[in-house]
Amino acid sequence: MMKELERESISSDDEEGDCRNLINQNDIVKPTSNSQSFSPFDIDDKGFCTSFRRRFKLDNFQNKRLIKSPSVEMREAELRALYLLKQQQLGLISLLNSTLNSSRENENNGTSGYLNLSGMSVQRTFFEELKARVYDGIVLNKEIQKVLLSTHKNGNVSELGDGNGKLMDGGFDMCGKVDQKLAERRTIEWNPRLDKYLFAICVSGQMSNHLICLEKHMFFAAVLGRVLVIPSHKVDYEFNKVLDIEHINKCLGKNVVFTFEEFAEAKKKEMRIDKFICYFTDCYVDDEHAKKLKSLGLSLPKLQSPWGEDVKEPKKRTIKEVKAAFSSDDAVIAIGDVFFADVERDWVMQPGGPIAHKCRTLVEPSRLIMLTAQRFVQTFLGKNYVALHFRRHGWLKFCNAKNPSCFFSVPQAASCIARVVARSNTPVIYLSTDVADTETGLLQSLLVVDGKTVPLIQRPSRNSAEKWDALLYRHGLDGNSQVEAMLDKTICAMSSVFIGSSGSTFTEDIIRLRRGWASASVCDEYICQGELPNFIAEDE
Repeated sequence: MMKELERESISSDDEEGDCRNLINQNDIVKPTSNSQSFSPFDIDDKGFCTSFRRRFKLDNFQNKRLIKSPSVEMREAELRALYLLKQQQLGLISLLNSTLNSSRENENNGTSGYLNLSGMSVQRTFFEELKARVYDGIVLNKEIQKVLLSTHKNGNVSELGDGNGKLMDGGFDMCGKVDQKLAERRTIEWNPRLDKYLFAICVSGQMSNHLICLEKHMFFAAVLGRVLVIPSHKVDYEFNKVLDIEHINKCLGKNVVFTFEEFAEAKKKEMRIDKFICYFTDCYVDDEHAKKLKSLGLSLPKLQSPWGEDVKEPKKRTIKEVKAAFSSDDAVIAIGDVFFADVERDWVMQPGGPIAHKCRTLVEPSRLIMLTAQRFVQTFLGKNYVALHFRRHGWLKFCNAKNPSCFFSVPQAASCIARVVARSNTPVIYLSTDVADTETGLLQSLLVVDGKTVPLIQRPSRNSAEKWDALLYRHGLDGNSQVEAMLDKTICAMSSVFIGSSGSTFTEDIIRLRRGWASASVCDEYICQGELPNFIAEDE
């Protein structure tokens, strides 16, 4: 549309050239003139430029540009302000159109006005979307005020009152919490027979993948009526250092989970897996992993499978199918890695999980990690902060293999992050990242909201003068990479607003905690959600 407008018959004299230079040509927005009567839906580009030429008498303006008098600066500020007003007008028109379209869709489909947020776990109602658009208009209005006052030496927007502050003081919360309706959860009772065990095996990916695999094993154990055995740290991660395992049993009021050591004590000389029923072909157990299991004193049976399940294209399965395929009278069974299993997805992924319990979530960070996270927040962040998981290591290749790509340049990401920060009215950002210092420095320099740099806060190295991490130090957990990763997740899950990396299981585990803890905000989103990268490198 912009190119078509630019091809219109505009005279080539200096005045028309100045008009085109003053108006940002990368936008479709062009301000209207107050001197003519225009429909708000029909903007005449030629009339706009002519009216400004007539109003400000821009004869020979280009020759005088190097020496700007106060009056010239004021004219430029006014032109810029009018341009921004046009942006605001088109934004409101877009909002009106989306309102009408949404109303029609609701009438046709009988929906309740929920919008699709590109896969983000938290959905935003139409009313929340309306609030967000209105707030964006207020922010733009404030920018216009600053432009108009920029030529007045003593002018300051704060003298006119901070619109953002008044908005918040009036009880209008842009980033309110999402009602997860936990009381309406669909749940299953976990009533295991104490002599029947499901031996958890998780081998794919990093720790976040293993945690998701472990949660799915809990669902399988509940369906099959078995006690779940947590893997030994000799073959998997040290779950006892990052998770509150006893918390799971307390939430259900019974022993549903055993550590490997407790299992070994119960079985003593009968340390064996009686039946290996593979959910996926070969159970994801290669020779190396089988050797590790045998080194624990476990004897392994021959692998078998009830179906030919492809890990790349897993089929949607039901509880009925799971019971038929994996029910057994054997004392100890294993089903292999189930990270990619697609069983009752809506049920398993709901806030609070699929199992009936009396806590917020079953799988939570250890008590030491929770307390350390709280002390860090009290020391460095305060109650109101945005948490950002900025995944970068290996992410360029991973994202560019997807369509669309999920890898954004630092400047584009910074622009998206700044919009969320402005909307949430938060003073600091907690940064959880594997990014290099060069990218972190660039990101920090670009994070400016309302003329102020928004600090990026990361966990500092251990300092004996600081006591926020003393608990980890006293228990020998400082410097443990698994503990630090879970600490990062916990701090992110406690934030007012969370911005995650699409496709990252680290991000998804944070979202799971936020939904269970009722800390999820309507402003939660993935980095640049709904946008495409403005530049994508070619394939190798």
